[in-house]
Order: sequence, then structure tokens, then C-alpha cells
Amino acid sequence: MNYSLFSTVLLLADLVIRIGLSFRVIMRKRPYGVSLAWLVVILLIPFLGGFFYLLFGENRIPERRTERARVSYKYYQRWLKTLRQRAPVSWTGLNPECAPLHRQAETLVGLPAMAGNKLTLITNPEEITRSIIVEIEGAVSTCHLQFYIWQEGGLIDRVIDVLIAAAARGVTCRLLLDAIGSRDFLGSTTAARMQEAGIKVRESLPAGLIKALFSRIDIRNHRKIVVIDGKIAFTGSQNMVDPEVFKKDAGVGNWIDVMVKAEGPVVESLAGTFISDWYLDSEEDEYQSESLQKDIETVRQKGDIHPLPSAGQCPVQLVPSGPGFAPETIHSLLLTTIYAARKELIMTTPYFIPDEPLLIALKAAAQRGVQVTIIVPQRNDSRLVHYASQARFEELAESGVRIQLFHGGLLHSKTITVDRNFALFGSVNLDMRSFWLNFEATLFIYCEDFTNRLLAVQKSYLDQSLALDLTTFCRRGNLTKFKENACLLVSPLL
Repeated sequence: MNYSLFSTVLLLADLVIRIGLSFRVIMRKRPYGVSLAWLVVILLIPFLGGFFYLLFGENRIPERRTERARVSYKYYQRWLKTLRQRAPVSWTGLNPECAPLHRQAETLVGLPAMAGNKLTLITNPEEITRSIIVEIEGAVSTCHLQFYIWQEGGLIDRVIDVLIAAAARGVTCRLLLDAIGSRDFLGSTTAARMQEAGIKVRESLPAGLIKALFSRIDIRNHRKIVVIDGKIAFTGSQNMVDPEVFKKDAGVGNWIDVMVKAEGPVVESLAGTFISDWYLDSEEDEYQSESLQKDIETVRQKGDIHPLPSAGQCPVQLVPSGPGFAPETIHSLLLTTIYAARKELIMTTPYFIPDEPLLIALKAAAQRGVQVTIIVPQRNDSRLVHYASQARFEELAESGVRIQLFHGGLLHSKTITVDRNFALFGSVNLDMRSFWLNFEATLFIYCEDFTNRLLAVQKSYLDQSLALDLTTFCRRGNLTKFKENACLLVSPLL
């Protein structure tokens, strides 16, 4: 009798959980693929499906961070308004698609495009790291570094040494590192030694078993930003790792990345984005809401945020994105970018899992005569992503999209060039995680000269790629197709 009662209670509890959470998923009106994937998990996996949904199903940002964002929002907006007067862009002579794209981005995030920038493209990992080292060695006021992954070893040990030396000579050094991506480093003796030397090291979006009860732990800060003295910045796809020692046992070769060194007015946008993230994640009350209300210049001074003179001819717009005030930002802008293409669209990404709107946009571009090329790694460090990506290859190729498989390592660069006129460049992957879960940073670059330099880099990737042979690909076995479709089913959750 007791056993029967227990079984009945258990079944009723499972039924209530499934119905209740299914109703919640439906009422939240999220993208179709995301809702369907969670309904499958909740309805097919007793109890654990509901548990996984409560942990990962909703974009719950830590309450403390949300409150800080709410307090600082209007002061952040006041700063954004001053940027519009700094270095306005003349859209005359540029691709006519650029102005509407800029207007949409500014509407979503508030940051305007700024003229007069110089962008130096750096494609060699060692050169990227050595360029950052040189700027740290010459720093006189601040060194601000923000990365998803920071790993000791190789040339990164030299970065650590020059940061310690900079702190010793009175430079304020701040490191903001993702709590999951940089977990090993944050708990290391080296991180402790850096803090003892006066370097301020903070973890972004702290994670743990207790915190998982109150916030979604796989919402991560994926930005890669370096700002030196508020005058020179670096951003792009490379983490603070040395490819010669990073993930050597993954069997995918060296990671291939690209960064830009930025000089000019847009550096102020990058500096402001860093200090905003620092304020939201800082455990100390270094920036009190009272001081923000009293004078926003206090934050500007501490953050080394100031207007900069023209350094070149390139109009650039920084678009920070992530789950917050405008969570649809980067997804909407990517769709606009694809539909803006008239002749040529080239995209590179390590993780390619498009949702339905993005898939339709890519197929439509190819069908209307745009030469669409997508370059992805031949071998990926995530087997789930590998299969989920392949599930879309056949229909894309049949629509005329060229799929190129890069065999020179793990292609980690995230780049888009459109009609040889403008480009998108930064940390965003073409997957659901970057669209909806990660905090990312993307440069929208309305400059033909830079776009052609980036295009040359993309063509160097093409030289190390093999075109997908659709005839051969279609002969893959049913087991492989099943794996692809199974991974695709949960792809909105990857």
C-alpha cells in the first residue's frame, strides 16, 4: 500500500512538473527552436528534464549584477549621448546599406559609429600577444584586459611579467576574466601573485553550485578587450592563450585567430564597455551609486575614459551584445547584414549552428545571386557542434551556399565581409550561445579599405580549405545523419 501511494505521488509530481514547466516555456514566447528543444527535454526526461530547465532554461542574470545595471543605466545613457557629438560619420560615398545598419545598431545599443579611426589587422597569434606586451610596457596610467579564457604558459607568461612590472611603476592594472572560461587561472598561484603585486583581478559572472540556484551559470562573458591608457585598444577573437601550448591534446591543431589594434575615437567606446563590465562584476564598492549620481566624471577618470583625436579614416561602431536590456541585438543585426548583401558575403566562424531565421537569410542570399561563402573548421573541438553544423550543410549547399572546410587548424576567427564594402569583426560565433547567452563585442566597420584587408585574410583561409563535395557528403551513412539530426534537435541549447 505504501509503495503504491509513493508511486502515485511520484507520478503526479512528475506530471505536475512537466505540465507546469511546459506551460512556462510556451508562455515565454522565445524563438521556436529554443522552445521546442526545451519542451522535448522536459517531456522526455522525467524529473531531470525539469531540473535542467530550471538550471539552464531561462536567462537569469545574477540579481546583484542586474541591480547594478539598473542603477547605472541612466548614467551610461548620458555618456552615450556625448559620444554622438565626438566624431560623426559622413555616409556620403559609403555603401548605402551602411547607414540603415548603423541606425539599427545605434537604436539597439546606443553606441554610434565614430569616424577617424585607424585599425591595424593582426593575424599571427605571436604578433598579437607581442603587440599587447609592447603597449603594456609603455603604459603610464591604466591597463585594462578582459578575456573569456586566460591560460598560463608560453608567451602569456611574458604578459603576466609586464603587467606586474607595470603595476610596480604605478600603472592601474585591471583584469576581468570569465569565471568559467578562466576558472583554472583564477584559482592559480599566479593569479594570487598578480594580486599581491597590486593587479586587480576580478571574475566575471561568478559561478558555482549555490549560485546556480539563483542565476543561469552558462551565461558567460565572451568578450576580448584590451585598453591601454584609454588610448589604444585591441579586440577580436583571440583569448589570452598561446596556441603553441593551448589545448594541444584536442587533436584540432593550433587555434587560428585575428585581432585589431584600434586607435582613434572608437577606443572610448571600448574603454567605456570595459569599465561598465568591471563595475557590474566588481565585488568591491569601488564605484558607489552615490558617486555615479553625483558626477559621472568620477567613473570616467577611474576608467581612463576620454575623447580621442582622429587617428585615421575608418568609421567604426562598437556593438556590445548579451542578455540584458536588448538581448536580440546581435541576432537582429546579423540578419540585417545578410539581407544587405548584394554581391558577396564571406563568413568565418568556428561554431556554426544557425537558427531558422539565419538559415533562411543565408539561403535567400544565395538564391538571389549573392556569392555566399561560409568557412568553418574541418575538425572541431566540440563533437556536438560538429554534428549540429553538418546537419545544415546539405540544404545550404543545395541553395548555392559554398561551404569551405578549413584544414589548417581550428579556425577561431569570427569575421564577416559584405560586398567588399563593410565588415563585422569580433567575438561572436554563428550559434545560439553567442546570439542569446554570451556577452560579446563586435566592431561594425564601414570602411572599404579595412574590409579588403580583412578579405585578404579570409582568402588566405580559403587557400587552406577544401570545398564541401555535396555528392560525396550526401552519401554519408544513416547513423551519421541520425547523429546530426539528434544534435540539431538540441542545438538551440548548445
